[in-house]
Amino acid sequence: MIDVRSHAPRLSQKKQTSRSHAPRGNAYLLIFREIGIWVPTQYPKGIKAWEPELLRQPRTVWERENTEFNLRNQSTVMLLHFTKMHGLGNDFMVIDMVSQNVRLPPEKIRRLADRRFGVGFDQLLLVEPPTNPDMDFRYRIFNADGSEVEQCGNGARCFAKFVRDKRLIGRDRIRVQTAGGNIELTIEDNGDVTVDMGLPRLEPEQIPYTADEREETYLMEVDDDIIEMSAVSMGNPHCVYVVDDTQTAPVEKWGPLIEAHPDFPRKCNAGFMQIVSREEINLRVFERGVGETMACGTGACAAVVAGRLRGLLDAHVKVNLPGGSLSIYWAGESSPVMMTGPATRVYEGYTRL
Repeated sequence: MIDVRSHAPRLSQKKQTSRSHAPRGNAYLLIFREIGIWVPTQYPKGIKAWEPELLRQPRTVWERENTEFNLRNQSTVMLLHFTKMHGLGNDFMVIDMVSQNVRLPPEKIRRLADRRFGVGFDQLLLVEPPTNPDMDFRYRIFNADGSEVEQCGNGARCFAKFVRDKRLIGRDRIRVQTAGGNIELTIEDNGDVTVDMGLPRLEPEQIPYTADEREETYLMEVDDDIIEMSAVSMGNPHCVYVVDDTQTAPVEKWGPLIEAHPDFPRKCNAGFMQIVSREEINLRVFERGVGETMACGTGACAAVVAGRLRGLLDAHVKVNLPGGSLSIYWAGESSPVMMTGPATRVYEGYTRL
C-alpha cells in the first residue's frame, strides 16, 4: 500500500497560505494528472492509503494548498465517494449507500453519467440496506439517462466484488434483492462471480410483451421489415433476434427502433445473436436507456434462453460479447439461469454534488 501524502511535494514556507486566509468552501485536493483522479490530501476516517495500481507512480503532482483536507470546512460542498468498475467493458459507478446518504434525482444521475463533464458510466449501481430481512443487500440500477431498471447481470457481478472488497460482508455467497426479483451471487476461488439469475419469464404479461399467448417466436415489424424474434425477461425485458453475422448486424439502425417498439410497453433491450455452434454464440446488445454496450449480462442470459427454446443451443454456452466472454448455463424451463464472468475495479474517487 502506498500513502499518496508521501508523493506530495511540500510548498516552501514563504508560499504557504495560512488557514485563516484559505478560500472557504473549496476542497484542497491533489490532482494525479497521469491518471486523472482527484483525491483528498487527508483521507476520511477508515481510508488510509490508495492501491499502488491506482497511482502508477505519477510523474507530476500539483498541490493547490499545503493544508489539510477537512470535510467540516466544506459546508457548501458535498463530496460523494464512489468506485468505478466494469464487467467486460460494461462500466459502472458504484456507490455505497450503507455508509453514505445522498439523494440522486434523474438530472443528477445524467450529469454524473456524462463522459466529458461527469464520471461517465453505462449504469449507476447503488448498494443499500435490504428491505427484506432474508436478504443481505438491496441492489438498485439506474441507466445513464436517469431511469431506474429492474436488473443488470454485469452489474450484479461488480456488486458482489464491491461488497466483499469493502468488507460489507464476509461471505462468498451473497443474497441480494432487486426490482426484478431476488438473486444470489457467489464469488468463485478464481475471483470470477457466478450469478443465479433465477427463472426466465416467458409469459407475455410477465415480460411484458403485447401478445395474446406465449409463443416460441414472434413476428415484429421493424423499419418496414418483418422480423422473427424471441421475447424473454431476465428481470428486465429482452428482444432476441438471430443474425448471420453480428459484425454486419444493423445494431445502430434497428437497436433504438426495437428498444422503443410499442409491443414492449416498458421498452426493451435489443439483442443480436449469431449462432457459432451449439455451445457458442456471438452477441451484441443495444441496451434500454443506454445504447449499445460492450457487454450485457442479462442480454447474454436471454439470448441463451431464446436459443435453447428454439432448439439451437445446448445447456452450457460461451457467449462472446464485444468486451469479452461469459459462461451461461441453463438446464431448462424449471431451472434458473446461471451466469459466470469477471468483475473489475478500476479506481476509487470522489466527486462534488
